[in-house]
Amino acid sequence: MTSSLSDEVRAHAAGLPEAWEDHPWGETVYKVGKKVFVFFGMLESDTGLSLTVKLRDSHDEAMAFDWVEPARYGLDRGGWVTCLAPDDMPADMITGWIDESYRLVAPRRLASG
Repeated sequence: MTSSLSDEVRAHAAGLPEAWEDHPWGETVYKVGKKVFVFFGMLESDTGLSLTVKLRDSHDEAMAFDWVEPARYGLDRGGWVTCLAPDDMPADMITGWIDESYRLVAPRRLASG
C-alpha cells in the first residue's frame, strides 16, 4: 500500500469535525468525543492499509469484496467491518466508508453537518 493513500485516508479521518487521534492498545484510531469511528490497526504494521469501520448503508456492498470481513471481538454485531485494502483500492470508497462510520457514532449535532 502506498503511504500516500494511507496518509490521504488518515488525513481525511483527522479532518472530520472534532475528530482526534488516539492510540489505545497500541493501535491508531480516530475518535469523535469518546467514541471510535475508525480503527487503523497497529502503529508498526507492514500489512498495507487496514481499517475497521462501522457501516449500515454500505455494509452489504462492502462485504461483497473478498478483502472485507466482519470485524472481530464482537464488533461485527454492531455492523463493524475490517478492510484489508488492496493496493488499487480507490481512496474515495475508503473515505466514504469513514464518513459513514463517523456519522453513525458522532453526536447528532456533528453527524448532520
